[in-house]
Amino acid sequence: MEPKEQVEALENKAMEDLNDVNDQDALMNFRNTYLAKKSELSALMGKMKDIPAELRGAFGKIVNDTRAKIEAAFNAKKEAIERKAMELKLKAEEIDLTLPGRTHQAGAVNPCWVIVDEMMDIFAGMGFDIVEGRDVETDHFNFELLNVPKDHPARDMQDTFYIDDSLLLRTQTSAAQAHYMLSKGGKEPIKMICPGKCFRRDDDDATHSHQFGQIEGLVVDKNISLADLKGTLELFVKKMFGEKREIRLRSSFFPFTEPSVEVDVSCAKCGGKGCNICKGTGWIEILGAGEVHPNVLRMCGYDPEVYSGFAFGVGIERLAMLRYGIDDIRRIYANDIRFLKDFSEK
Repeated sequence: MEPKEQVEALENKAMEDLNDVNDQDALMNFRNTYLAKKSELSALMGKMKDIPAELRGAFGKIVNDTRAKIEAAFNAKKEAIERKAMELKLKAEEIDLTLPGRTHQAGAVNPCWVIVDEMMDIFAGMGFDIVEGRDVETDHFNFELLNVPKDHPARDMQDTFYIDDSLLLRTQTSAAQAHYMLSKGGKEPIKMICPGKCFRRDDDDATHSHQFGQIEGLVVDKNISLADLKGTLELFVKKMFGEKREIRLRSSFFPFTEPSVEVDVSCAKCGGKGCNICKGTGWIEILGAGEVHPNVLRMCGYDPEVYSGFAFGVGIERLAMLRYGIDDIRRIYANDIRFLKDFSEK
């Protein structure tokens, strides 16, 4: 076959193969076959030395024109394939402008954190230190230093989750008070509160949870009496619930305080007259308190003949439920954004 005929045959074959090219991979294979440096078309140029000198110019022109035709057809096919790929991509990413837009909802602080922040502000304003406790405690700090020895009946009311024989999830933030008293060496006055989580093996219902928040307070100094406790709690209640709210103390029992009291606050709905919220009594129980037991002072390094003190503990969820009318404690932990939205609107 003459060189000219070889060029024409190669051109026809290239155009036929190009018709079958439909994607990028096939396009690349075509380019390597017909347009690369080692393609058949380039190989024909290598035969130039075998062609008579007077025919070389004409043959070179034929090869160059054929390369130009193949390149033009190749570029057109490449543009068509890329345009089709872009159309498919745009169709796959098509945005329906008739759909409603996505908006960002404003969040709200959980009511428990509102209560914690406000209580810390109130007590910090009264000169109390804010102390962080440990979620995992030893039996020694959680019970024994708080005048609850092994086999004491009070442990039954605070059954909790044990990690081993001596480690447990704390049942109350009072353990932080024992740590704090020991750190002072029995010589310095103390005014502190400790907010944190507590854990007890309890039934989950509208008013109980196996995990709950608690804030405990402790004051230790010379000549501290129950009157100091009442004055502190009266100021706290008025700042937290309003100037018209009153408190009353009722005798109770706690192993770590003596005497011990339950603290009630006058009902906000009826003003102390009696209603369905306060069950007709005019009062709602909010916390437990009392003077620090001499045994607790002694075990934590303070001489009960010299020092005295008072302690109190309040459930954070209970305050939130009373203040905001929350009917079920489980709503606080349910991670339901509708609850927080409702709360933020209030």
